[in-house]
Amino acid sequence: MLFRSGRNDWYTNKIVDARASFIEPVYLKTDSTVFRFISKTYNKKGVHTSFDYTQAGLSKSGNDYIAKIKNTSDKVVDFPLTASNAAEGIYDITYTDGVTYSGVIDQYIELNRAYPMFYITKSSREGEESHLHSPVITRLAEVYLNRAEAKAKMGDLAGALTDLNLIRERSLPGEGYASLSIDNYQERIEKERHLELAFQAERSYDVYRNGLTLTREYPGAHNSLEVVKSNDFRAIYFIPQDAINSYAPNVLTQNPIN
Repeated sequence: MLFRSGRNDWYTNKIVDARASFIEPVYLKTDSTVFRFISKTYNKKGVHTSFDYTQAGLSKSGNDYIAKIKNTSDKVVDFPLTASNAAEGIYDITYTDGVTYSGVIDQYIELNRAYPMFYITKSSREGEESHLHSPVITRLAEVYLNRAEAKAKMGDLAGALTDLNLIRERSLPGEGYASLSIDNYQERIEKERHLELAFQAERSYDVYRNGLTLTREYPGAHNSLEVVKSNDFRAIYFIPQDAINSYAPNVLTQNPIN
């Protein structure tokens, strides 16, 4: 979610995508520039088991950056970085496992155990109180996104584009999509829903109702290798037996497990 918009607004200290303001990294108070990326972790048998954050020290020679990371022998190893989007501080590193990972040049973020800390401030700070907020019943932005999706699925791509850009350009003025096509409308609408409705418990509904697979491949206490398909029994909403019984003498068919 953090870089779904393709930006690192915190590093540049300039919030361009307004949605980035809902996330506040807890930076170390001293100036400590690092290269932060997520990599795979392996057990002793070489089996990929999870993911981990690394915040590596940096050195610079001209325009070239080098990440300095300690290996298992406590020796510092240099890893040259390749610019992916230098203006946004986004670079690639080919790590010890031979895999190339994308990361960001940023200030060091304080850790909660092994995980960089980010505060989510969406729906907070109402009336100058840190956690005071009114519950969200419905949002006009979601209504437009719902309509954009419906129009696209009915073949009205021009109408869908108008609705989609109305929401996108509210947060990113002047950066609306030029067009929608059969090949890209689902990805673009899904992306804007992901950003616009972040932290509102909407994500899994959007994934499953579109027949997609939910992946949580990022560091954390959860099973980061797990993927949940839309036909998984955990994604099926079953009709309560009382509702089925009350429907008699008509037959109310239970939602199936595919």
